Amino acid sequence: MRRARRLVAWGVAAALTATVLLLAWGSLRGRPQDLPWTSLDLGQPIGLFTGRKLTALTGDSAKCRGLLSQAGVRFAALPPRDDGQCGYDDAVRLDAGGARAVALSPAGPGVACPVAAALAIWEWDVLAPAARRHFGARVTRIDHFGSYACRRLYGRDAGAWSEHATADAIDIAGFRLSDGRRISIARDWKAGGRDGAAKAAFLRDVRDGACQLFATVLSPDYNAAHRDHFHLDQAERGKMGWRACR
Repeated sequence: MRRARRLVAWGVAAALTATVLLLAWGSLRGRPQDLPWTSLDLGQPIGLFTGRKLTALTGDSAKCRGLLSQAGVRFAALPPRDDGQCGYDDAVRLDAGGARAVALSPAGPGVACPVAAALAIWEWDVLAPAARRHFGARVTRIDHFGSYACRRLYGRDAGAWSEHATADAIDIAGFRLSDGRRISIARDWKAGGRDGAAKAAFLRDVRDGACQLFATVLSPDYNAAHRDHFHLDQAERGKMGWRACR
């Protein structure tokens, strides 16, 4: 009798599980970016697995560059670089112009292709709506401190190499808007007053949005070393969904 009841309970649980899965599948059919097995499309809104798919582009430069081209991003592939322990073989330079340009200042840093792809989505789907929401303006420039640097973590003489050592990271310093405003992470992360509060809220929104796209996002909330920038990288651990957002 008890065995029969257990079998009935298991059957009910299995039926409920199947129903939930079917409902979930039905709700996700219109959002392929929410499914782990669908192909990445940079033109789709950010989904549950977008960040993991972006990180998975590491090591597949042909696919990554194809996605940039398909999305209308202007770029130039950079020749491989070998500096001993450092270097890259999948870096691109993002160029201004085109239907969906990524405007970086200084212009033309070499970044690993998965970082470039994530930057493109971040500008279109995170920065642009955040700027409209907080300021009624457009982001015209993303100020940065650079990408490739042959160094270890925190500039140490020993230990693990930084993601910057393979151009798999970029440090973002601030933003310029179409209304002339400039937003600096160093100055505005804890800014006060009406305009300052809007800038601080904008910075937190775009930091949180970056966490959906990059394997690592480090901000002034992490430590003093990041008081003036966001560190964004595509460390390969992000392929497994292990992400850091601080």
